Amino acid sequence: MKTTLKYENTKLKVILDSNALFVPLKFRIDIDEKLGELIKMPFEPVLLSPVVKELKTIVRSGSPIWRKNASFALKLAEKYRVTKVETETETSTDDIIVRIAGEWKCPVFTNDKQLKKRLRDINVPVIYVRQKSLLKMEGRMFISV
Repeated sequence: MKTTLKYENTKLKVILDSNALFVPLKFRIDIDEKLGELIKMPFEPVLLSPVVKELKTIVRSGSPIWRKNASFALKLAEKYRVTKVETETETSTDDIIVRIAGEWKCPVFTNDKQLKKRLRDINVPVIYVRQKSLLKMEGRMFISV
């Protein structure tokens, strides 16, 4: 007997790192469309509050080009749900992403090499840009219903 799982009411969370929000500007990729093509199930892009804080810091004190890019990323971020995360002041944004992704067992969209390695080390799927026009995922998603 064949069993079919239905995911209508289940949305996979996908954590977006700050550099994921630079992808549309840098590579002209519609990240929502490409994530949908890659994941092939209902998903919800999620921003953690420290990521938004990081972008706001870049807008205030980055170089002119980084300020422009971060302003664009913040505008794009308005369409995503922001999850408030309580942090200690010395905790880095990457540390928080690794912790939350490990707890939620959900993929992270990032192009940051060090963060990708840390996530792979704890068996969290990583989504990243490949060949300047594609999204690729490394790792396996485990979905519980």
